[in-house]
Amino acid sequence: MIWFTIASLLPAFLLGFGAVLGGVWPLLGVVSITVLVFFLDKLANRFLPENEAWTGHGLSLGLAVGHLVLLPIIIWSVGAGAHLDTLDKVLLVTGAGLWFGQVSHSNAHELVHRADRWGRRLGKLLYASLLYGHHGTAHIRVHHIHAATDLDPNSARLGEGFWSFCLRCAAGEYTAGLKAENAARARRAKSLPLWTHPYLTDAAISAISLGLAFWLAGWPGILALVVVAIYAAWQLMLSDYVQHYGLRRHTLPSGKLEPMGPQHSWNAPKWYSSAMMLNAPRHSDHHVHPGRAFPALQLDQTTMPTLPQSLPVMAVIALVPPFWHRLMDHRAQRWRLKSQARGGAASAKKRTPPRTISENAGPDGHKLA
Repeated sequence: MIWFTIASLLPAFLLGFGAVLGGVWPLLGVVSITVLVFFLDKLANRFLPENEAWTGHGLSLGLAVGHLVLLPIIIWSVGAGAHLDTLDKVLLVTGAGLWFGQVSHSNAHELVHRADRWGRRLGKLLYASLLYGHHGTAHIRVHHIHAATDLDPNSARLGEGFWSFCLRCAAGEYTAGLKAENAARARRAKSLPLWTHPYLTDAAISAISLGLAFWLAGWPGILALVVVAIYAAWQLMLSDYVQHYGLRRHTLPSGKLEPMGPQHSWNAPKWYSSAMMLNAPRHSDHHVHPGRAFPALQLDQTTMPTLPQSLPVMAVIALVPPFWHRLMDHRAQRWRLKSQARGGAASAKKRTPPRTISENAGPDGHKLA
């Protein structure tokens, strides 16, 4: 669909021009992923229609290529670009951090859920190039199994501010993913060579990324990569914080947790921001159907918690915890009570029980690389 393509690729093109040409282009790149998104979401009161006929695979591949081209250009221009002044470089780092953290992250997330092995590997490559490769493993091994519980480091607790969550998530996701991956490998009947461990391959890709940054622009290039990577990871954690804040799965009479349902994720069905982030704000349906391609993700505002503003706006509000808690705590508590009143048993009867997840498969049933 045309709007997915325009909204996701426009900032990358503008930032690429900004890195090479300077002038007004770096500013336009930042505006295209901030101010433009805000106003188009406000002006156009419409939703993106579901499209099960279009897989979006071509756009995903194009965005992945754009990521791998734009990253070295940004590193070179910020680290060694004599044609740019300090303001240009600050704008480029800001715009790149936003695009890699909001758009390319959404695309990498789409790819790691793909059925084909090469698609999943490409998604993990994108994460690792930004020094955050472990997310591809932890997202599948931990988040999609334990989301909306205290066992998931990426599910924010009711009353928890973003800055506290950020510190807990940064360390917790890495260690939880490593523990889950090691446990899965230990359960295999045939042991795998150590060099196939995803945490090691991710570290190798990150080392190559750092080496390329040094080759392009020396130590300033490495600094540019690290700053952009931290900013992008920060955007990723903001997204997780907002999309699961305060929602929890209840314990069934059997003592087990209820299955992940539409009531356990926040959604932000705004038009342009949803197109830019490949329908990532339709988060409930993604968790219920992890293998569903992004154009086909569905939305039901009667059963799916809805944020009062778009995902980017809510992420900005989350940076100020008092405002966030005033806006969101009573909403989260209302959905928790509503879910509890319905009863976990009733929820379980309506949905097919989740398939058993083998040691080498993701929660969508796809075999992991």
